[in-house]
Amino acid sequence: MRMIRFLCAAACALLCTAASPVRADAFRVGRLLCLSSPRVGLVLGSTQSLRCTFFYARRPPRQYIYEGRIRRVGLDLGVTSAGTLSWAVFAKNSRIGPATLRGFYVGASGNVAFGPGLGANVLIGGSRRSVMLQPLSIERSIGINLAAGVTNLSLGPRGRR
Repeated sequence: MRMIRFLCAAACALLCTAASPVRADAFRVGRLLCLSSPRVGLVLGSTQSLRCTFFYARRPPRQYIYEGRIRRVGLDLGVTSAGTLSWAVFAKNSRIGPATLRGFYVGASGNVAFGPGLGANVLIGGSRRSVMLQPLSIERSIGINLAAGVTNLSLGPRGRR
């Protein structure tokens, strides 16, 4: 029980401290919307497949499709249905191409669901650290779940991970 409390407290502290404003040298270039597969918490972690679409906010409007996998390590108990995750995307410049968001993102996450559920993910990383996902994402799902821990997101162009 102490370990569960410790993991929850650590995840909450990391979520609060990492939710700092985006650096001044980066500006918003679009939104990344991901549809996730159903998830079964395996007590110490879980894995979900993602199908994501990046919506470029500038002219001309563009969309790029990504596939990915999100892995959580820590407390993860329960089952959730497929859900959605949404991030604002920030970059150091406006040159966004079909594979710009590929890479690995690491951070913390917390989810709670009893029927409808919500979650937050704090992730940093990306293509040579030139692209950042909004510090807090919004995750919606349905199920019974409690999760808190370290999260790894890998994104790649459609067809590769």
